[in-house]
Amino acid sequence: MKHIAILGSTGSIGTQTLEVVRRNPALLKVVALGCDTNIELMEKQAREFLPLCVAVCDERAAETLRVRLLDTPVRVLGGMDGIIEMCTLPEADVIVTACVGMIGLRPTIAAICAGKDIALANKETLVTAGHLIIPLAKEKKVRILPVDSEHSAIFQALQGRADSGIKKILLTASGGPFRHMDASELEQVTVDQALAHPTWTMGPKITIDSASMVNKGLEVIEAKWLFGVNVDQIEVVIQPQSVIHSMVEYEDGSVIAQLGPTDMLVPIQYALTYPTHLPSAVKPLDFRTLKKLDFDVPRNDVFRGIPLAIEAASAGGSMPCVFNAANEWANAHFRSGRIRFPEIYEIIEGAMAAHTVIKHPDVETILSVEKEVNRYCEAHFA
Repeated sequence: MKHIAILGSTGSIGTQTLEVVRRNPALLKVVALGCDTNIELMEKQAREFLPLCVAVCDERAAETLRVRLLDTPVRVLGGMDGIIEMCTLPEADVIVTACVGMIGLRPTIAAICAGKDIALANKETLVTAGHLIIPLAKEKKVRILPVDSEHSAIFQALQGRADSGIKKILLTASGGPFRHMDASELEQVTVDQALAHPTWTMGPKITIDSASMVNKGLEVIEAKWLFGVNVDQIEVVIQPQSVIHSMVEYEDGSVIAQLGPTDMLVPIQYALTYPTHLPSAVKPLDFRTLKKLDFDVPRNDVFRGIPLAIEAASAGGSMPCVFNAANEWANAHFRSGRIRFPEIYEIIEGAMAAHTVIKHPDVETILSVEKEVNRYCEAHFA
C-alpha cells in the first residue's frame, strides 16, 4: 500500500489521480488532499476518500470547509502553512504536485526535505527552481517521478540504459489547434478556439499554453533538469496524433520511443506505481486502425514559445522565472479577453528584455522576481 497526498486535487491532474486511486484501492490510499479555493469539490473528495487531512490555500474558504466537515474525522488546514503541513505529513509516501503555478514551489521543497518522493506535474517547480530542486532531491535521496506524458515517456525510454549516453531527447508536441496558421491568422483567434485542443483534455491554462507552444518551451526547461541534459540536446518534434509521447536517441543512433493512448491516467498511474506497469482500464492503441504517424518541425518564427524558453534557459538564473511569470500573466489576460493571442509572445519578450539576470536565486528571490514581473506587466501591458 502506497500512501499519497495530492496537492491540487480539484484540478485536471488531481481529479484524474483520484480516478487512478479508485481503480487501485489495494495499492493506493489517499492520506491528504490540497486545493486553492474549490471547497465544493474538495468536500466531496474528502467525504469519499476520508484522508487524514485536507488543506485549502484560501484561509476563509478553509474555515467554511472546516464547518462543513465537522461530521467527519478529516482535519482541515488553511493557508500556505496548512498546504506545507499536508505535504510533509508523516504518513505520506508520495506527494503528487498537481497544482498550477508558483504555489507549488514551497510545498514541494518542504516535501523533499521531509523525505517524500515527488510525482511531479507542476511545471513551474523545475522551470523556476530546478537549480535548487534537483540537488536537494539528490541530497535527501528522494525520487522525482514525472507525471507529464512527455516526461513520463522519456523516463520510460531511459529505463535499463545502463551506461548508454543520451545523444538527444526528442520531445513531441501535437502542435495545438493553430499549427497550420500564419502570424496574421493568429491575430483573429478566440479563447474558445484556443481551448479546443485537438488531442488532449487539460485545464484551461495548460491548454492555452499548448496552443501558443509555450507549454512545450516549459517542458524543454523541465526536461533539462529532470534528465540532466543541455537544452541543445532537446529537439521538439511535432507528432499531431499524440501517439508517440516522446523519444530518446542514444549515441549509437538507436531511438527508443514510448507510444500510448492520449490519456493522462497512464502516466499518472506509472508515476504512482513505478517501476511496475500495472493493468489499466484505458483503451489501448489499436495498430489495425492506426494507419500512419505524421511528423513535422515546429514553426518557431510564428509560435515563439519554444525559442523564448530556450533563450530563458540559456540565460539561466532568474530568467526562466521571468519567462514563466510573464506567460502566466499573459495567459490569464488572454483568457479574460484583454489581450490578443500573439501578444502573449510580446509580453514574455518584453519582460525578459527588461530583466537583469540574478545568477543563483534562492526561493525568496524567485518569488520576488515573480512579483516584479507582474508589476512590470501591469505597468506596460494592462
